[in-house]
Amino acid sequence: MTATVHRLAPRSPSLEPMLALVASDMNAVNAVILDRMQSQIPLIPELAGHLIAGGGKRMRPMLTLASARLIGYSGTRHHRLAAAVEFIHTATLLHDDVVDGSDLRRGKRTANIIWGNPASVLVGDFLFSRSFELMVEDGSNKVLKILSNASAVIAEGEVNQLTAARRVDLGEDRYLDIIGAKTAALFAAACRIAAVVAERPEEEEAALDAYGRNLGIAFQLVDDAIDYVSDAGTMGKDAGDDFREGKMTLPVILAYARGGPDERRFWKDAVEGRRSSDDDFAHAVALVRDSRAVDDTLARARHYGQRAIDAIAGFAGGKAKDAMVEAVEFAVARAY
Repeated sequence: MTATVHRLAPRSPSLEPMLALVASDMNAVNAVILDRMQSQIPLIPELAGHLIAGGGKRMRPMLTLASARLIGYSGTRHHRLAAAVEFIHTATLLHDDVVDGSDLRRGKRTANIIWGNPASVLVGDFLFSRSFELMVEDGSNKVLKILSNASAVIAEGEVNQLTAARRVDLGEDRYLDIIGAKTAALFAAACRIAAVVAERPEEEEAALDAYGRNLGIAFQLVDDAIDYVSDAGTMGKDAGDDFREGKMTLPVILAYARGGPDERRFWKDAVEGRRSSDDDFAHAVALVRDSRAVDDTLARARHYGQRAIDAIAGFAGGKAKDAMVEAVEFAVARAY
């Protein structure tokens, strides 16, 4: 049978097909999440619930469930593992908001603003521990290795980003290393573990890993682009957060490389923290627009999105595959 070839669609895509595909499985995952975030210490479920119930799409656990559907897995092991994936993600968000000093997450006040930094860090640690409990309970050393390695890679990516902050000389290669670690690693692991529990061949593991990894890179590229083209209501965080934190994301890397002496001086001052007012951010937005830095960042996102789609070309067609393709299209289309 000839594999179906998909291309990124010109229409407005949606996550609805994936949400419908995994709805019953997600109910089981949510039950695990609710059960395992409980504690005799009231602050823990209160703080964890604030973020977990905060309106996120649960993209990463959905990828585990959709990947399982794609390969025809009919068991239930992936429910607990999808919950573990969500706990890893939630823990990293709690820690990231402390590191970044963020005020908003998905349009709501961040946990660190409400309960303080120490509580956020410690509840993040609790959720990491819960995720490892779920991995151990699954009983697969291979699953444990994949998810524990992803957790370590995410932490490395965050440290790499921290040490790269406020450095205007950050290059595109290091930027891609950072987002490949802090974002794409968990997307890849979330997809790959479905093939492990289904005992599928190594090449199917690798294909799902490539799908998740490329989707994760595309997802982060779009996130970094919309920091300069959207508002807090659309983004779920404060517009210009990356700018004020001195992050050399790809739009800034490209705008800096293409700028003249005055533009480069502005970017150096901004990245190093000397230009951070609302007027400065408005000027930054104009620079990334005029240099086509956002356009080219989104073009790269489309490239990685197409790579994700191509990675699952060899799987049989059907609702699962169509939903996974449209999820990529949705991730890229968020900026439009």
